[in-house]
Amino acid sequence: MIPSSNLSPMPTQNSQHQAPNSTIRCTWAGSDPLYIKYHDEEWGKPVYDDKILFEFLILEGAQAGLSWITILRRRENYRKAFANFDVNKVAAFNEKDVERLMNDEGIIRNRLKVNGAITNAKLFIEIQKEFGSFSKYMWSFVPGGKPILNHIEKMGDVPPRTERSDQISKDLKKRGFKFFGTTICYAHMQATGMVNDHLLTCCAR
Repeated sequence: MIPSSNLSPMPTQNSQHQAPNSTIRCTWAGSDPLYIKYHDEEWGKPVYDDKILFEFLILEGAQAGLSWITILRRRENYRKAFANFDVNKVAAFNEKDVERLMNDEGIIRNRLKVNGAITNAKLFIEIQKEFGSFSKYMWSFVPGGKPILNHIEKMGDVPPRTERSDQISKDLKKRGFKFFGTTICYAHMQATGMVNDHLLTCCAR
């Protein structure tokens, strides 16, 4: 799934077949500096660091039903609210912490999402213990543990989910994870570079 709130026009037929250059981006990046920075520096870049993977797990869960830019604009607030995305600290959050978060105007104050983040932190640690790292677990779902490079000509061809995201989200659901259905899972895969869905003409491809 590409980040939502795409207000820019689709690339022209001609631009879809041009060589990548410094001016053509995936159309969802639009003109918002925050979106452009995220698109150019993070989206589609392989991530193997558990801390960053946990960060995206928190952010993707918070994004459910909302636009990605809404979460990006609150990213630093989430960093402060969720102990700099320290999974062990988040897993230890108690009811007092939940109430603190519910009164934090800098994040999405949804009790189900807040409790889900804490639950996911505990399960994240269980996966680390079982597989050695959350990264090893996630990357085990892709062939050879290498990024899947798709050949996307226009944004309309980007799928919202795949059989692989179905498989991962189903396994995580069995483990008890919250707010990580197949669509959110695929967005997580895109964000962490498990799959590269940049347009063929995109400068960040």
